[in-house]
Amino acid sequence: MTGKIVLAGGTGFIGTYLSKKFQEHGYEIVHISRQPDHISWQNHKGIVQALEQASILINLAGKSVDCRYTQKNRKAIMDSRTETTQLLGAAVLACKQPPPLWINSSTATIYRHAEDRPMTEAGGEIGAGFSVEVAQAWEQAFFSFKLPATRQAALRISIVLGEHGGVMIPYKNLVRFGLGGVQGPGTQRFSWIHVEDIYGIITFLEARKDLSGVFNCASPNPVTNRELMSQLRQAMNRKFGLPSPKWLLELGAVMIQTETELILKSRWVIPERLMQEGYKFKFPELDQTLRHILHG
Repeated sequence: MTGKIVLAGGTGFIGTYLSKKFQEHGYEIVHISRQPDHISWQNHKGIVQALEQASILINLAGKSVDCRYTQKNRKAIMDSRTETTQLLGAAVLACKQPPPLWINSSTATIYRHAEDRPMTEAGGEIGAGFSVEVAQAWEQAFFSFKLPATRQAALRISIVLGEHGGVMIPYKNLVRFGLGGVQGPGTQRFSWIHVEDIYGIITFLEARKDLSGVFNCASPNPVTNRELMSQLRQAMNRKFGLPSPKWLLELGAVMIQTETELILKSRWVIPERLMQEGYKFKFPELDQTLRHILHG
């Protein structure tokens, strides 16, 4: 099957991977972003034209959360998600032949810190704090549109692992320099997904015309931080890694301009809906995933 895919905000690690995969399968990719050779977010008419007769609209737009949560950054993180989603919704409504499927990013951080039980779409508890407020506003903006000809799926994406970007680069550096020990208590859950399974889930949802709504995008086998760091050291053939207590992480976060929430929040997320509907993960286990990423 071939067609046209409109990729909004897809200039980062995940978007670059998806572009390559869809192009390999014969799709034409049209980009909406702030880059000069792409359709501009201000170009409503151009966005509508791009969406006409497209197979899928995939929206990944949003400022990275890997920064300090200053007032300015909070506003940019929130606006970059809600405003782009609203622009796309207005453009879909203006189409004569809109895309039959709109996939919008969301985040698995919408759930509370969980060390007691896993969070599913049906039984998960929404958390509190800035990151959760962003996730809720993002999904609210998305589902506020009633689109009779377009199915809508929000992907609550966990931490994405892949060869060319994302969190693997800083994690590899920690292990390489002997700092790959337990971070904080080590009991916090690490929900993750291989970038190849993001592509797999999108193609699965395209084929399954009966599916819409919210989907947890995470491997069915999350691990603790202790297990994550141990498996990373093993995959990189490093026997030892210094642990990082919470106070040291707080200090380091200020120095590299990020937030410790990215490491210390326990994300225990299970992809219940995808499993029930029959999606088969290509990379269900962390050790297999790390071997693939690090050694090909």
